[in-house]
Amino acid sequence: MTRLTAPPSPPPSPPLSSPTASTSTSLVPSSSLPLSNAKRSKRSFIEWVPLASHPVFASLRDSHPGLDFNPGSGGGRLVAWDAVVSRLYLWDPSIRGIHSLSVRLQDSQDGSEPWDLVSVEAAVPSEILVPSVQITHEVHQISVNRDGSALLIAGSDKLTVISIFDKTSTNGETVICRALPIATQILLGQDKGIRVLQASWHPSSRAHFGLLTSDAVFRLFDLSSNLERPEQEFYLQQVPSGRGLSAVSLCPVAFSYGGHYLWDTFSIFFLFSDGSIYILCPVVPFGSLYTQKRIKEIYDDVRSFESEASNTNAIRPSRLALSWLEETFPEMLSEVLDVHGLSLCRACAYAPLDASLVLQGPLCKISHDQGADDLKGRAVSFLCTSAGKDSILITAFNTSLLYIQALADEIHPQWATDAGPRLSLDANHKIKGVAMICESSPQNTDGPGKTPPLIELAVVDLELSDLDQKQQGAVLSLFPDPVVGERFYCVHSGGADAVTLNFLPSSDVDVELTSTKPPSVQPVFKIGNKGLYGFATIADSFGGSHIIGVTHKYECIVIEMKRWKETVTLNWGEIGEAGSVDMTSEVMTGVSKDLLAGPKPVVFNSTGSLKTMNPESIEGRSTLHHYMKIFRENYVEYAHKVSIEVKERTRHQKSLIEEQNKRVNAVKKLLETVETKEDRIQERIECACSSHDDLERRLNKLRSLPLVHKKPLSKAEKDFRGQLDRFVGVELDALHSAIEALSARMKRYNSSHASSVSPRRTALKSRTHASEAQVSLLKSSLGKLSSINEGNTQKLKLLEQHFASLEM
Repeated sequence: MTRLTAPPSPPPSPPLSSPTASTSTSLVPSSSLPLSNAKRSKRSFIEWVPLASHPVFASLRDSHPGLDFNPGSGGGRLVAWDAVVSRLYLWDPSIRGIHSLSVRLQDSQDGSEPWDLVSVEAAVPSEILVPSVQITHEVHQISVNRDGSALLIAGSDKLTVISIFDKTSTNGETVICRALPIATQILLGQDKGIRVLQASWHPSSRAHFGLLTSDAVFRLFDLSSNLERPEQEFYLQQVPSGRGLSAVSLCPVAFSYGGHYLWDTFSIFFLFSDGSIYILCPVVPFGSLYTQKRIKEIYDDVRSFESEASNTNAIRPSRLALSWLEETFPEMLSEVLDVHGLSLCRACAYAPLDASLVLQGPLCKISHDQGADDLKGRAVSFLCTSAGKDSILITAFNTSLLYIQALADEIHPQWATDAGPRLSLDANHKIKGVAMICESSPQNTDGPGKTPPLIELAVVDLELSDLDQKQQGAVLSLFPDPVVGERFYCVHSGGADAVTLNFLPSSDVDVELTSTKPPSVQPVFKIGNKGLYGFATIADSFGGSHIIGVTHKYECIVIEMKRWKETVTLNWGEIGEAGSVDMTSEVMTGVSKDLLAGPKPVVFNSTGSLKTMNPESIEGRSTLHHYMKIFRENYVEYAHKVSIEVKERTRHQKSLIEEQNKRVNAVKKLLETVETKEDRIQERIECACSSHDDLERRLNKLRSLPLVHKKPLSKAEKDFRGQLDRFVGVELDALHSAIEALSARMKRYNSSHASSVSPRRTALKSRTHASEAQVSLLKSSLGKLSSINEGNTQKLKLLEQHFASLEM
């Protein structure tokens, strides 16, 4: 780990409904608004002036010259840059509106500036965007979404979104735009409850933004569907690290979206007050678009992990990840949407029913200085940027320290199967909202799904000289560079510093960690102790970047940042069995200045005696010999040096051409191999398609069977069926036996009665016979019993038919 000390800064639309509108009110339409159809106000005359001298800054200085600006309120985030339409937005507290400046970047061709500078110009006049709903809360940040159609205005306890293209009325250059408050049921305002810690647009969606609040909940809102209820909620519950801090004192501070490498795309990094970093993966906005190539790359990577896993504990996370990818991107294996030649996949709403995301962390650190954690202080700002395959994490503390770290391994998703999420469904039984509790787990360091450790690259001490900042804690803001991934900017009370990393773990694989080159720190702005009102970084089409800073006195400063001169050497290595490329040859240096300057000119005697000198004389021959020697030294030797230089460069170019030819031949062989395998792949695809069709036909046949629509018996129905089975097995048999006994008795009685009435019957005086009334009563009883038995028999038949239909 390297500790650096930076140079010290010197001292001193339709009408809007009311805010209580329905929660289903949406501001951003579900279909993207093309920028070409966004009509701007027509102007008869537009003048382009340098951005630093734009009249809007002079008017701001004149409108409130004595404004006491608090550097902690904005932190340089009251300026927003829209790279899609090249517009700069500036918050004006006096009118409670936003200035919209159209900016262009071009070469300086009038000779007023050097030839290698790019001028930043703005159009005059500029627009003023006034929200239709008055913004009464203090504004800490403004930000624009990815397509420039909406502006997010964030305060400490209020959020408002402005639709730039939805204009309700226009008066000259003043435009009233439709605006709506967000999450009014969560953010009550007036310091009555939950505070806003950070609000940022999601980089993969034009309508989603993430909100981190003081109740340790991260919410993802979809402005195209609902402004009040979040689409996804994640309750962050982390375990104290055991350094004397309670769970109450450990609270989230900031978050940052991941990069573009594998699972970093679906990752969100969270920073807590003690400096610990946690990861939540995977999190994806519903309906967002991703390239099919990137999703397929992640899918293949998980498949390879699953094939290499040796135990069931390692296989389960891979299977959960595969299931999540297949359900979230069901059409990733087929081209469903083509935009500008790119195959895109739309993310579907999905969440496992029996698993919740794990809050991975705190990330362990690989550092040579184990006692540095006690000197950090309280974390105040966080930034995650990517350079190649490296994910760089920068943490700023109130003690003016910057901790620069990098992920030492890839990120993998993790789920906890002991608790499932809470789902919100619409009328079609589709998921429209997800809420889950994300608890931190012990470090998992084995197998797939492990939590990646951190490599601590350097510690930068800004050494802020402001006494107030030392007592209250510095307010630091971090911004990435749009061109150079290894460079970022830190905005503080004394101005802004540019930090450039000269070492990356994944790129400089041949460099040992202990011998790395420390990052370079360059002061960009030195403006005293009031801090910056706004800060923005923009990229031009010439490969450079520009910094725009607005001071607390509304003075605009534009600085051009050159590209990083110390590029990272790429080691291509072997590209396959067909051939390899040797990139270890020495790189030719530039042509020396002596050769570029040309031969030294010969200075002749200006006295004029050479014209009268006789060349045949001794003096003339001596003079001629002298000038021939000078000519040889200057011109012949210079030509010899040029010849040697040309030969050396010819050999070098020849070696480069040979290396390029080797690479071309290797690529040709690879292409031939791919072409030979294409037929087999096509056959396999056709076979898979035919198998898929057969399975579809079989599924359709199975769906037509009557048993498919039968529902299983409930517990009560099963109990009733058991009682009927016992009745059929025991009581029905007894009833049948009773009926048979009664029938036999009836037959005997009938036979005995017939013999008693016959003429051959002998009367016995000692025997008494039943009367006719008793006989008729017995007959009627037997008839009733027979009818009851027949009714019971019919009921039993109906019950048997009912159970037979249930079993089918």
